[in-house]
Amino acid sequence: MTQNTSGGKCPVMHGGNTEAGHSNTDWWPESLNLDILHQHDRKTNPMGEDFDYREEVKKLDFEALKKDVHALMTDSQDWWPADWGHYGGLMIRMSWHAAGTYRIADGRGGGGTGNQRFAPINSWPDNVSLDKARRLLWPIKKKYGNKLSWADLIIYAGNVAYESMGLPTFGFSFGREDIWHPEKDIYWGAEKEWLAPSDERYDNVDDPDTMENPLAAVQMGLIYVNPEGVNGKPDPLKTAEQVRETFKRMAMNDEETAALTAGGHTVGKCHGNGDASALGPEPEAADVEEQGFGWKNPGMQGKAANAVTSGIEGAWTTNPTQFDMGYFDLLFNHEWEQKTSPAGAHQWEPVDIKEEDKPVDATDPSIRHNPIMTDADMAMKMDPTYRAICEKFMADPEYFKDCFARAWFKLIHRDLGPKTRYIGPEAPAEDLIWQDPVPAGSTDYCEEVVKEKIAETNLSIAEMVSTAWDSARTFRGSDMRGGANGAHIRLAPQKDWEGNEPDRLAKVLKVYEQISSETGASVADVIVLAGSVGIEKAAKAAGYDIRVPFLKGRGDASAEMTDVESFEPLEPLADGFRNWQKKDYVVKPEEMLLDRAQLMGLTAPEMTVLIGGMRVLGTNHGGTKHGVFTDREGHLTNDFFVNLTDMAYSWKPAGNNLYEIRDRQTDEVKWTASRIDLVFGSNSILRSYAEVYAQDDNEEKFVNDFVKAWTKVMNNDRFDVQG
Repeated sequence: MTQNTSGGKCPVMHGGNTEAGHSNTDWWPESLNLDILHQHDRKTNPMGEDFDYREEVKKLDFEALKKDVHALMTDSQDWWPADWGHYGGLMIRMSWHAAGTYRIADGRGGGGTGNQRFAPINSWPDNVSLDKARRLLWPIKKKYGNKLSWADLIIYAGNVAYESMGLPTFGFSFGREDIWHPEKDIYWGAEKEWLAPSDERYDNVDDPDTMENPLAAVQMGLIYVNPEGVNGKPDPLKTAEQVRETFKRMAMNDEETAALTAGGHTVGKCHGNGDASALGPEPEAADVEEQGFGWKNPGMQGKAANAVTSGIEGAWTTNPTQFDMGYFDLLFNHEWEQKTSPAGAHQWEPVDIKEEDKPVDATDPSIRHNPIMTDADMAMKMDPTYRAICEKFMADPEYFKDCFARAWFKLIHRDLGPKTRYIGPEAPAEDLIWQDPVPAGSTDYCEEVVKEKIAETNLSIAEMVSTAWDSARTFRGSDMRGGANGAHIRLAPQKDWEGNEPDRLAKVLKVYEQISSETGASVADVIVLAGSVGIEKAAKAAGYDIRVPFLKGRGDASAEMTDVESFEPLEPLADGFRNWQKKDYVVKPEEMLLDRAQLMGLTAPEMTVLIGGMRVLGTNHGGTKHGVFTDREGHLTNDFFVNLTDMAYSWKPAGNNLYEIRDRQTDEVKWTASRIDLVFGSNSILRSYAEVYAQDDNEEKFVNDFVKAWTKVMNNDRFDVQG
């Protein structure tokens, strides 16, 4: 019998495939959301488990690709005509807006994953028309296929665009691997509408330093600052302060910021020659017939000059397809006044300018228009610091070109990682301090001799394991920074971080440095090997004879190789694995744990097994006993999980982030715990993992899984052997 679907009934389950229904977090907004650890599952990746992009891209015909991308720049298409017949400005903006989402606070964002293809970034107001740029690149992506990721192509197109316009670039590295669905681990702000006033992410909008961390852009949906001024109100000096703070949060100093602003606006134009309100919906809101395009422009009429993106209208320079000194010539040799674009946006135009100094129309070369400047451009002229830098650039054009090329390279490579991850013939040979250079370490020593010397010391298991963990836990998969390689934990600022227990650390490092001197192993290798010694000793005490895998060859960085200021964002403010946080925060401890676990590339089961092992090894910060649910501290057992799930005990609050584990029969306090400890029993997903490790038949599995997860953390930054 056929089911009757008439009368308004729908034959499919609503929300089942569109996320239109209520999620668990909608029903229980205070529940711990583990999605941050579950994203980018292999099931979303069409390439299969055996595909290794970083090996595949090495087979790319780099010379042919470059020729094709160069040719694309001047191959104007009727469906989206190029400004002045050159797509350089559009491609640079696409690359810039992909890379420019990077922020140094947590290393997230950037162009390293091709995330510009997905929401929300593909539909940000600041990214209007970049859907067209990516579609123009499709024939090239189609041609080179698996050997060329979207992530690499999106960034490479901008680099080639600059070369096409006359800039000698600093170089380029391939190796960015695509993701296959939107990133859920990046917090872009709490606003509920695009371009909400800046006040919503500042304690005081007049003090840019009060912007909410880890954010860097001033408004939801922007890459950097509002080009019309703070909250859309022109005030170049006020804008200068927002520019300075925003670029600082994106890892740029004042000189790099001025170079990027000038070099970015030396080519291309802004688009606002029309009614912005007439544009169609953004890509994520557009209907199927738009085929992924958004912001449909009913007034474009096949003319490049009729495009509307930012709403500001005009070019910055006389020759917008040439990389020259024209930006400085116009900005500093003319007086500027506030005007309004055809789209109604605030912009600056020269009070008086010769006709021949005006840029020609993007479509009709017989027409000339006034050049324009944004509020951020005027900041370069009116802010004393930026002005002095620009005057230095004007006095030495070659110095400007070099500064810009280096800053551009930094912008598009900041999240790619260290020099050992370079791929391709255009990769530069120079060591750059912002890439945290580490010299190659020796492998010409006997691992067993080093381990014997470590075992002969009076160091405890907790001291050995904690020091190795503290050295490695700084790793961030977001921008491939941190980790144990380099032994930066010996140097400022890391040696003085509260989370590293400086006094205990100094004692341990003194022992390790002596062993390093006697054996030829780097201190970095000794630190990691000592962690292995501690774990092997603890496993043996629990009845398991195991060997922790180890890779030789870590080097020791020097203070001269260390960019102290850029290391500050790596300082842990909390470490749930060692049951510590620097102070109380609005964010719950368990949420901070998930953030750190995700940055280290851990899955939820890996995070779980590491917590359980670290607790019984006694590695808590300061030696506290919270969560040490065992009478056999120093033995690598599954006692944490066994006792956490044992119904012989009850759990009661006993203070701020403090709980007592009491015997139900005697009411005796058996143990104490933090929220981090108890969440592995309260959260249904984490409890399911805890129960696996608590089973009578899974103690050996616990030991093996702990060693595997530990080894992953220790080797996260071994790019020299990962390929």
